Amino acid sequence: MRRIAVVAAGGTGGHLFPAQALAETLIARGWGVVLASDERVAGLAQDFPAERRIGLSAATFRRGDPIGMVRAGLAVMRGVLQARSVFREIRPHVVVGFGGYPSAPALVAARLDRLPTVIHEQNAVMGRTNRMLAPHVKTIACAFPTLQKAPKGVAERARVVGNPVRPPIRALADIPYIPPEPNGPVRLLVTGGSQGARLLSELVPEAVKALPEDLRRRLVVQQQTRAESMNTARRAYRDALVDAEIAPFFRDMAGRLRDAHLVIGRSGAGSVCEFAVAGKPAILVPLAIAIDDDQGQNARLLAEAGGAEIARESQLTVESLASALEVLLNNPARLARMAAASRAVAIPDAAERLADVVEATAGAAR
Repeated sequence: MRRIAVVAAGGTGGHLFPAQALAETLIARGWGVVLASDERVAGLAQDFPAERRIGLSAATFRRGDPIGMVRAGLAVMRGVLQARSVFREIRPHVVVGFGGYPSAPALVAARLDRLPTVIHEQNAVMGRTNRMLAPHVKTIACAFPTLQKAPKGVAERARVVGNPVRPPIRALADIPYIPPEPNGPVRLLVTGGSQGARLLSELVPEAVKALPEDLRRRLVVQQQTRAESMNTARRAYRDALVDAEIAPFFRDMAGRLRDAHLVIGRSGAGSVCEFAVAGKPAILVPLAIAIDDDQGQNARLLAEAGGAEIARESQLTVESLASALEVLLNNPARLARMAAASRAVAIPDAAERLADVVEATAGAAR
């Protein structure tokens, strides 16, 4: 009988991308995969390779909002009943949660039905949903060697498997880093998350504009920029005589990451792990409003290894960023050392490692 895995994830790229990487790996091993999320899942995971998608009732709440807490609790209860109904039909062998409140109903239903369960935590700081469910789940897997905010006893039994990345990013692990040649082009890639990208959209072009002319003439910039900031960014690069491509979203991120000499970006878990797998030097700007400073803790993995520099929002200015860029981009040997350090902490086969954990958990329940 073919084995079935239910993959439960919140509706953001940070949750869905690693869930998709696991799904593709399990499918290659002969599994069937069902995606469980909230009702938005149909519009957020068009490329997810699930044979079936189930939208479950779920909701979150703000701290200190008792009415919102009650409403969220009722929504999750409805989602649990929906999940149990589907589980009786498809009889899954394991349920894997990737965090985000939409993953809660599927995991609670699995525990009530005594199904094997796995949680994967993408961040160095355990998210709120995983934090609540982890003590009751059979197996914990995590991306980073540190797992802060985990309930007592959870971090000790967690297995470090890395953060599953998409196959095009995984392929970059086999491509050596080539630093910029003297007087040759220098390729700068600027990414931006769904939250807080306005800072990078507006600050990076001005910092580039402040660089010495000889360095600016060598620069080739590709930057993800908020739509409302695109004209301003284009004007800044044009005035600086810099070859720049500006867009709200790049589909071929793997190709752009492959060619980059330096990356500037947020330090969401997915971004940090992708930069490491690709072996790219980075300037990481943690999102200041992130709960529990999870992005700051993610960035520490690369920074402490020597693969990245951390630029905190409170200390980041046009002048400080321009200075950092000038120092790094004029030092190919240092960029090469940073690239090697970044790659040294990468786990390119994270999807395979997590799939091994999932299969072992499902098999142990037989």
